[in-house]
Amino acid sequence: GICNGETVSVIIVLMQEVTATSRHYVDRLFDPDPQKVLQGVIDMKNAVIGNNKQKANLIVLGAVPRLLYLLQQSSSSLELRTECSVVLGSLAMGTENNIKSLVDCHIIPALLQGLLCPDLIFIEACLRCLRTVFISPVTPVQLTSTIFDIPCLISKTQEYITQIFSHCCKVFTPEHQTVLFNHGAIQNIAPLLISPSYKVRMQALKCFSVLAYENTQVSMTLVNVLVDGELLSQVFVRMMQRDQPIEMQLTAAKCLTYMCRAGAIRTDDSCVVLKTLPCLVRMCSKEHLLEERVEGAETLAYLMEPDVELQRIASTTDHLVAMLADYFKYPSSVSAITDIKRLDHDLKHAHELRQAAFKLYASLGSNDEDIRKKITETENMMDRIVSGLSESSIKVRLAAVRCLHSLSRSVQQLRTSFHDHAVWKPLMKLLQNAPDEVLVMASSTLCNLLLEFSPSKEPILESGVIELLCSLTQSDSPALRVNGIWALMNMAFQADQKVKGEIVRCLGTEQLFRLLSDPDTNVLMKTLGLLRNLLSTRPHIDQIMSSHGKQIMQAVTLILEAEHSIEVKEQTLCILANIADGNTAKELIMTNDDMLQKIKYYMGHSNVKLQLAATFCISNLIWNEEDGSQERQDKLREMGFVDILHKLTQASDPNLSDRAKTAMQQYLA
Repeated sequence: GICNGETVSVIIVLMQEVTATSRHYVDRLFDPDPQKVLQGVIDMKNAVIGNNKQKANLIVLGAVPRLLYLLQQSSSSLELRTECSVVLGSLAMGTENNIKSLVDCHIIPALLQGLLCPDLIFIEACLRCLRTVFISPVTPVQLTSTIFDIPCLISKTQEYITQIFSHCCKVFTPEHQTVLFNHGAIQNIAPLLISPSYKVRMQALKCFSVLAYENTQVSMTLVNVLVDGELLSQVFVRMMQRDQPIEMQLTAAKCLTYMCRAGAIRTDDSCVVLKTLPCLVRMCSKEHLLEERVEGAETLAYLMEPDVELQRIASTTDHLVAMLADYFKYPSSVSAITDIKRLDHDLKHAHELRQAAFKLYASLGSNDEDIRKKITETENMMDRIVSGLSESSIKVRLAAVRCLHSLSRSVQQLRTSFHDHAVWKPLMKLLQNAPDEVLVMASSTLCNLLLEFSPSKEPILESGVIELLCSLTQSDSPALRVNGIWALMNMAFQADQKVKGEIVRCLGTEQLFRLLSDPDTNVLMKTLGLLRNLLSTRPHIDQIMSSHGKQIMQAVTLILEAEHSIEVKEQTLCILANIADGNTAKELIMTNDDMLQKIKYYMGHSNVKLQLAATFCISNLIWNEEDGSQERQDKLREMGFVDILHKLTQASDPNLSDRAKTAMQQYLA
């Protein structure tokens, strides 16, 4: 935009103000008398403390390059160099722009160079400044790793170094992990685990927990690291002993958990089963602080998520299932918490306990029927989940629906507690306008509630769920499209004509065929499943094919001609076999020579599943007791199908040879 005169004059006035108050600080840095320079730096230090405006002014006036120059001059006194690094540290404590300016002036190499000086006070000042710069989100990842370029670190500086990392680690990405790994972070940090300083040991431990999280490369390396002749995993085991501080026990347990989940330690290894798991269960007991209980439960849930054996062991350790029930009664007795500040804090964060408990229940119950039973029989458990579904905290809602999903995998629970508590009602409400991650979990749960043996299926159908599910199939998220179509597929299974008609009407043929060409194989498979369920029982097959036959046959052709997996083609041939079972629908196949040639091709395919499905189609077309069967048999004989069937009666697969023999009998009858 064009700048008018008035704005210019305002800027000039501002600049004069800046110049007036700050210029003399910068000028004094250039004084030929070293004593005056030192006094100037000390005065500058006092002027900038807590004054962001002054900091910005000095940066604009070019103080940073001069301070860095003085810091690096061997002729500068140690006191002057130390005061320069203190001022730079103070400037770094300002805004993100300040840090950008400092990084652009190459402050990092200058400070790292300073660490080679033998004076401890100067080194600490440099490290404090480095820590501030490194912790900032605006400092590029690549620069963080330069800390390892320092050849030797004396013990006092170790705490700062490790602290810099565990701070940087708060916003860790796989990219950070790789950069640090390649710069030798593991070799550099490992010896710090046996430092005499607790703080240094703790910071080093935190670094490892962040480096190992979901990182196979790091975890596989950690397994073989020796610290003073002892394997790293054993060092972690020692750190989990009950006589160690809780923070250390928890962080060591996290390290082993992450290494286990990344595939570096087996789930049946004694350090997992006998040490890590019991340590995490211990953290869930009510004598621990709220955040320890939260972290313990969440880490334990993550540890055993994929492993049913660990889930079984945990469920019988220290009455864990009952212990988690306490997470919902928090704080139980106000008098037990004497510290008012603590009580206030815990009341604000009590929802985190509920979230952690739901997560852990979800993980515990994800595979084993007996554990699920144990969970649902825990006092008021279903009521707690139901109220969790409508809590204000999105994290609690997500965890509650995860828990519900885990329990909904049980036929027994679907028939009993889910029905008794009308769980479907709050679930439907949750589906109205939730963020995607909640929707994915909630719609997965709904898929299970719509299975044919679930008593909730009827009331859900009456609540207008079809429109909701049809709208999910239009989502950008493949997971939501899969769940929407999956739920419709479950709903269409053995459904009456009214429900099927409603699904076709609401989904619309256009959308149905769009889903049949979906790039996601799972979506395609579930859509074929839906189509197969819609095309079952003769009157339904004939009715749907009379109105949508041409499009359905076109879709089947496209799928059979394209590059698709065996599963997709098998499902498609099964749909064709259903069509062949209709009274009038069969004519759509019989009058389509191209389709008959395709069936012939698949009868001779190398895959038995496809041969079986194709033979099924022919079997349905030539079945004797039906109108016109003679003409159909004659046409198919002319096309060479009898010869193929004859050959298939000799097939090595017993199912296939039986199917072919049954079909041949139709010709003999």
